[in-house]
Amino acid sequence: MILESALLNVRPGREADFEAAMRAARPLIAATDGFQGIEVRRCMETPNRYLLLVWWTRLEDHTEGFRGSARYADWKARLHDFYDPFPTVEHFSAPIQDQVVGAPA
Repeated sequence: MILESALLNVRPGREADFEAAMRAARPLIAATDGFQGIEVRRCMETPNRYLLLVWWTRLEDHTEGFRGSARYADWKARLHDFYDPFPTVEHFSAPIQDQVVGAPA
């Protein structure tokens, strides 16, 4: 399983609108083959920063499947105007189990 992550810096004062837009946009990404789950967490120290985590079966499910779909154009239209600066998206491989103590699998 692949984990996508991004730190989303939302324009100050637009947090409530961003959260509503993210809730509305969730079905767009969830409809993609290989989508496994999504979490968006608000930073406690910096209230206009969010952590986006998305689990995919394969990297290509995100980079080709979702980003190549019409749903991604809708996702962009709903969400990308909130970000300043635009986030860096990275993908991570499976956890190194023997080095993770007490973390969920």
